[in-house]
Amino acid sequence: MDGLTLEPLKVVSTRGMTVDTQEFHPEPRVAAIVASHEHPEFIVNVKETGQIQLVNYEDINNLKTTTIGAARFLHDGGWDSTKRYFMTAANQSNKIAVVDSKEQKLTALVDVDKIPHPGRGANFVDPKYGPVWATSALGNEKVTLIGTDPAKHGDHAWKVVRVLKGQGGGSLFVKTHPKSKHLYVDTTLNPDPKISQSVAVFDINDLEAGFKVLPIADWANLGEGPKRVVQPEFNAGGDEVWFSVWNGKDQKSAIVVVDDKTLELKKVINDARIVTP
Repeated sequence: MDGLTLEPLKVVSTRGMTVDTQEFHPEPRVAAIVASHEHPEFIVNVKETGQIQLVNYEDINNLKTTTIGAARFLHDGGWDSTKRYFMTAANQSNKIAVVDSKEQKLTALVDVDKIPHPGRGANFVDPKYGPVWATSALGNEKVTLIGTDPAKHGDHAWKVVRVLKGQGGGSLFVKTHPKSKHLYVDTTLNPDPKISQSVAVFDINDLEAGFKVLPIADWANLGEGPKRVVQPEFNAGGDEVWFSVWNGKDQKSAIVVVDDKTLELKKVINDARIVTP
């Protein structure tokens, strides 16, 4: 598409063969599109086929596409801390695919536990294993840390180095910030309201100590409703974390702001215009 007018310039089919059984899939979905930092390319996850396409947009009339066989049911993902390696979940295959965007090839397929769901994932420095990328999961309570530094921590690169036990399954997002010592893990889709309405917070410098629970929905004080807490996001300064509290469309929803240093409530943004989509 034209970036200014959004006019379609070229349509390219994603139909193709599945990476494992080599069967033709007539209508696979695109699950993620990410811009490369190394080349004029879009990285495209084709969900049902398990193919990752590197689409070079320099000359769309002579389009060049590199197709990488990864694993089926690709979903979302994000960059490692260097923005060279794209880490993406193949959730129903229980794998994380690692793509080297500089060399334009698959680096690793990392086995993880049931239905990983990283969002963009979270990067930080593990006190023992060095730089890692974290994902939580829909299918269990585990938060999996994968080593991401082949240069200085080669023995741990593209391997699961640590598995943390969170509150439960149903997690959608993990989040941290370069200025924060905390790792936040939501559990939005957990069937237990006490878990879906709160978040777990780990101290990155003491991961074995377990987690602290923040009662985000209780702080929002919305009354009746499911009040599912979802997707922690930091402000630009890295000293506040914002949470959405999702309620029914005819019920009150809110945004809860937490002080990252103290882990205490800072502000509840409660307005009639805040409606869960």
